[in-house]
Amino acid sequence: MFKTRLLSGILLVIIALVTVITGRELLFAVLLLISIIGMTELYKVFGIEKKPPGIIGYIFAVLYYGLVYFEPQMEGEQHVWFMLLFMGLLICLMAALVFGYPKYNTQQIFAAFFGVFYVAVMLSYIYQTRCLPDGMFTVWLVFICAWGCDTCAYCVGMLIGKHKMAPVLSPKKSVEGGIGGIVGAALIGVIYALAINHWGDAGTSVFSYAVIGAAGGAISQIGDLAASAIKRYHNIKDYGKLIPGHGGILDRFDSVIFTAPIIYYLAVLL
Repeated sequence: MFKTRLLSGILLVIIALVTVITGRELLFAVLLLISIIGMTELYKVFGIEKKPPGIIGYIFAVLYYGLVYFEPQMEGEQHVWFMLLFMGLLICLMAALVFGYPKYNTQQIFAAFFGVFYVAVMLSYIYQTRCLPDGMFTVWLVFICAWGCDTCAYCVGMLIGKHKMAPVLSPKKSVEGGIGGIVGAALIGVIYALAINHWGDAGTSVFSYAVIGAAGGAISQIGDLAASAIKRYHNIKDYGKLIPGHGGILDRFDSVIFTAPIIYYLAVLL
């Protein structure tokens, strides 16, 4: 199992390197594909992956990505187009509830709407971060904060973890581990900023990267626990089996989903 998990992890890193460094169309296409797969995994939990509510979700996820891609060329108030998109999504889903009654319950309709935002919208911020002026460097903070925090939290928790963070939901996670993960992500952010200043962009703010690292690390843990909570409520171990040793897309990207938009907005603000 460890060997399988390690090899899968290495392959994921290689794919991430190629797609993120290449950027633009390749990164956009890969994220769209990952979003659709992730939505399918989530929709399977609610039994709508091949039914009208799920299909509506897929269509509007694609439309959303289209808006993101063409946003620089759009005229007028850009947020209006996104608001219209989500209002259209809600109306179509409620139409499916009404005209399909009583085939679908409200939980399934809410899950279809939630899936578009939780998976497609949140993951799209990896692409949007990459498109920032310094996006080539900033985008890696998404993965550094999420996966770096997870590693640091695990190590600190194993060494000194005593107080349970969420005893019912995730008994193995400790408060000490959580704090260690946040501090570790901040330190990794500092090291990353120093490396960029040495080999790349000399104007990178070490303090900003430390703040972004800490905030991203804290949020990533909420993302991890949130994904676990959904699984526990529905009595499933993994969302899928796409990635050997890791589970599905949502199992591997649960923390990244929450971290990506936070990194984007902090990078813009700081």
